[in-house]
Amino acid sequence: MIVVDGDGRVHDPDVPLLHADDLAALRGDGVFETILIRDGRPRLLDAHLARLCDGASRLDLPAPDAAALRRAVGVAAHEWASGDDGCLRIVYSRGRESGGPPTCYLTVTPVPERAARARRDGVTVTLLERGVSARPWELEGAKALSYARNMAALRHAQRAGFDDAIYVSPVGAILESPRANVVAVIDGVLTTPPRDGGVLAGTTLAAVFVHADRPTAEAVLTRDDLIRADGVWLLSSLTLAARVTAVDGHELMRPSSAAPDIPAIVARAILSDSSE
Repeated sequence: MIVVDGDGRVHDPDVPLLHADDLAALRGDGVFETILIRDGRPRLLDAHLARLCDGASRLDLPAPDAAALRRAVGVAAHEWASGDDGCLRIVYSRGRESGGPPTCYLTVTPVPERAARARRDGVTVTLLERGVSARPWELEGAKALSYARNMAALRHAQRAGFDDAIYVSPVGAILESPRANVVAVIDGVLTTPPRDGGVLAGTTLAAVFVHADRPTAEAVLTRDDLIRADGVWLLSSLTLAARVTAVDGHELMRPSSAAPDIPAIVARAILSDSSE
């Protein structure tokens, strides 16, 4: 594992970095980003840094120093000497409960095996109801450190025999996975749930929509839409694209020959990334 602080200094990963009263650990009071390192480069970096700054604003955190973060990311990516894909995380918290500046650090680790497995084999999902609220203190749509609810949803899905979950609203509208965006091919259109429903603005999703070779749209989706779609995918920074193979035990048809090649579009979007 590589550990770098927000000023770009490399730390021994076996030496403790956080204070015991850091609000990242005590309350999950902060934001984070997970970035794919491929071929030695952090992918979609501009989009990730923009979302980190937006999330910090939502949490009333001081604005991160984007230039310093960019330098620190460069150091971390350089330190990742492996030719394999890397998982780079930026953590930015309110700092110590006893006072002081915000805490910022970065880590780089191997991409989890689950990501490669999901890309290769696809995933089965169950639908889980999640309330939707426009109240600003709910932080829907922010990539906050307080991820316990999402991890609990994933454990619940896996105990029930599924690989993953997709949240739905109380009226049955599709929202997102605990750690990915949902895209369905509906009548030839790449369709994703509206962001104003409390869905995280996905960096991979946005890149795919820019590089797609066919129409894209935000629209309300239901379970029935997923069942009839010509392909349903979960998009995220590490897994990239995982095809949903079944929803609550209902097996989905494989995409037709006319359906867009979502993994190829993702790969094209990643390779076309101009972030430095």
